[in-house]
Amino acid sequence: MVNRTKALVDLDAIFAALAHPIRRAIVERLAGGDATVGELAEPHKVSLPAISKHLRVLEDAGLLQVEPEGRVHRCQLDVAPLSTAFGWLTRYRVLWEDRFGRLAEHLGETRKTERKEEQKHARKK
Repeated sequence: MVNRTKALVDLDAIFAALAHPIRRAIVERLAGGDATVGELAEPHKVSLPAISKHLRVLEDAGLLQVEPEGRVHRCQLDVAPLSTAFGWLTRYRVLWEDRFGRLAEHLGETRKTERKEEQKHARKK
């Protein structure tokens, strides 16, 4: 097993955190600026403890920073892990686009060959 340091971004944790629609909505809301826990909980029909659990998942993934200001906890988005995840996705997007491009070329050549064969058989009849 590979030991990871805290300095490395854990892509599994990032994608797991973004897998839930409430957490994605929280990230989208925080992309517009800082918010309190209460402000983040407001549009969702879940309890405050449930929102706190969602925030903990985002925080553990490195996507969120929570700073207490008296009794209020202010949350802000940390975009660095998102940037790392985007880079990973982009690398594989390029790979798959290349593979799909080669597949399209192959299918095009196969269709041409099939049409030629069909024309040959049609002439023989």
